[in-house]
Amino acid sequence: MERGLFVLLLGVMGACAGSSSSSTHSQCNFYMGVSEPREGIPWFTALSYVDDQLFVQYDSDTKKVQPRVPWIKKAEKDDARYWETFTQALHGWDQMFRVNVEDVRNYYNQSKGFHTWQLMYGCELRDDGSKGGYIQYGYDGSDYIALDKETLTWTAADVPAQNTKRTWEAEPALAQRDKAYLEVTCIEWLRKYLDYGKETLLRKERPVVKVTSQADHNDMETLVCQAHGFYPKAIETTWTRDGEVMEHKTFRRDVAPNSDGTYHAWLSIKIDPKDRGHYRCRVGHDGLSKPLVVAWEEPGASNLGLIIRCAVGTVSVLLVAGIVGIYFYKKRQDSYRAASSE
Repeated sequence: MERGLFVLLLGVMGACAGSSSSSTHSQCNFYMGVSEPREGIPWFTALSYVDDQLFVQYDSDTKKVQPRVPWIKKAEKDDARYWETFTQALHGWDQMFRVNVEDVRNYYNQSKGFHTWQLMYGCELRDDGSKGGYIQYGYDGSDYIALDKETLTWTAADVPAQNTKRTWEAEPALAQRDKAYLEVTCIEWLRKYLDYGKETLLRKERPVVKVTSQADHNDMETLVCQAHGFYPKAIETTWTRDGEVMEHKTFRRDVAPNSDGTYHAWLSIKIDPKDRGHYRCRVGHDGLSKPLVVAWEEPGASNLGLIIRCAVGTVSVLLVAGIVGIYFYKKRQDSYRAASSE
């Protein structure tokens, strides 16, 4: 992927991969059109994810759908015209987006300049058997309009978006078609993709956990708990003091991907060094039969410099652009899903 496009789409994976449980799986599609293409940024780009994996990509320069993971090639066995049909569909989106971005720019009374028109839509198959789906559009990285698939109406984010709302709601069949896609077709394809990629998408790799200590100011120190090499993305990490969860004193960073397709997580807590022995990092993950409880240990005291033991209990699991403003997808996705889920 060209550097310019990479920078614009940096936040897309995080927006598409969010799920509440490791047993919840999702398909997410992100389309972007621009008013003025430039080097490395085509007129139109489409990315499709299953959970956290980009599996196909299309852009108006190559004009063809390209596989991004080996397992998607299994689709050819079920449908010999899979790539041709997919490419034709995205070619149609390509042409439509070139019109859309101009229409919306006119709604905002904007002249020439670089503007973006984005669509994100997808579906979820949850661990309790329920399903969810969402369709939302953005302009220049801000909310524009979203489908409420239960009422078959569109929610406009501002006054210019009311123009699109009136146009689309004048044709009720459009919302009905989208609802059917989200609740039936999208789920059917998600099940197929999970079967094609089950060796990677459904695998479980346990985290490696270690605790380190960093000297701090004012005679305090910071304990840092690092979990790495785990899959799926969902992980539960907490600091405890004598068994009591210290969430309000914990500083954590978002779970982030590694180059090998696994993930790492990081959390810290500031403590009085005299109380160091009271603190433990507790990690729960689907790759573990029981949670790990890890304490800091003097360097060199053991080969690993860790104390790792299994705690009694069961694993509790939680689940998988830089366009200026693409962040709004991650922030708003959960609310749209809740509104549009069955």
